[in-house]
Amino acid sequence: MSDKSLTEDEVLNLLKETNAIMDGHFLLTSGLHSPHYVEKFNVLQHPAYTQRLCEAMAEKFKDANIETVVGPMTGGILLAHETGKALGTRAIFTERVNGKMTFRRGFSLHEGERCLIVEDIVTTGGSIKEVIDVVKANGGIPVAVSMLVDRSGGKVNFGDVPCTALLHLNVETWTPDACPLCQQGVPMTQRGRTGR
Repeated sequence: MSDKSLTEDEVLNLLKETNAIMDGHFLLTSGLHSPHYVEKFNVLQHPAYTQRLCEAMAEKFKDANIETVVGPMTGGILLAHETGKALGTRAIFTERVNGKMTFRRGFSLHEGERCLIVEDIVTTGGSIKEVIDVVKANGGIPVAVSMLVDRSGGKVNFGDVPCTALLHLNVETWTPDACPLCQQGVPMTQRGRTGR
């Protein structure tokens, strides 16, 4: 694999070019409010861009002996597939069953299987922590977490599992009762809400 890395500016420009970074008043999956939103599917709808981003995610782990790439449904499926393709591994995904993250569809891991966990946009890291738990519970080793965008402002932490991101955004978020946009009566845009 030749050098497929991307600078943060290149990633930011790609997201802006595809209108994946949006301004407004957004309710995030975490329940927090934000003046900005990253609509991943505005960039992921372009297979060539998705491939380029995932090659950059894979580049950081080309020598880590990754056996399987795991991502959470929905955006994580595309990222796992393309990152796995770039690494020459298989790609599987987790999904929620009765609110609990799990493997389905016959997916399994062998004892000690080295897994790279991928995710699109991370604010609190809650979903990724659940994926790490699923990988461990199924005998796998979560080698690292690779994120498309870390919008936690560097706050996200996965304990003993190192993480990296193609783009770091420090975007302000508020609880609903402390949201200045709510206090100003700015209408809410519910993009990215999963209904959890």
